[in-house]
Amino acid sequence: MQNQRAREEYGIVLDFLQHGYADDSRPLHKKEPIVQVIGKEFFTLLELVPLPNVKLKPSDEVYIGEGKRDQISYIKGALWEKRLTQTARNELPFIVEKIVSANETKFIDFFNKAGPISLRAHQLEILPGVGKKHATEIIKAREEKLFENFDDIKTRVTAMSNPKKTIVQRILEELEGKDRFRLFVRA
Repeated sequence: MQNQRAREEYGIVLDFLQHGYADDSRPLHKKEPIVQVIGKEFFTLLELVPLPNVKLKPSDEVYIGEGKRDQISYIKGALWEKRLTQTARNELPFIVEKIVSANETKFIDFFNKAGPISLRAHQLEILPGVGKKHATEIIKAREEKLFENFDDIKTRVTAMSNPKKTIVQRILEELEGKDRFRLFVRA
């Protein structure tokens, strides 16, 4: 699990709304541009306000950490998955897969170190398509030798046809709030 105090340093743009939200019809309210992003480290969905005259597009990476930001004025706040625009929803699976691919070691570490959640459940069992039988197979394989990459898992665990896709699916489910357990997404 992640350190809950750590903050996102970088985000990947899901959508850029140059004129703000179309449904924002509050009187006397100045519309401001909005950027919807997902954090690269904890998959935090955030709503940002860009600096004046900044134009962004989906998949752009923006610095959102402490200190001087060259494209973002401020972080408006957390963003609920239900508030994502259609463009952001369409981009989300591709961007999550891109983040997982770029951080393969982190997710292989999960397969190598995952442990029990309770006396009856294991972290591996809450991955999509993984039950007790598959979890046992993964644990036996990692006891023989730790996994090195996604292809290694595919080769040594017959029940795991696409471990990267399984991780991406789990992250998307966590973003939707489908499960109370969080493996990868900050609550």
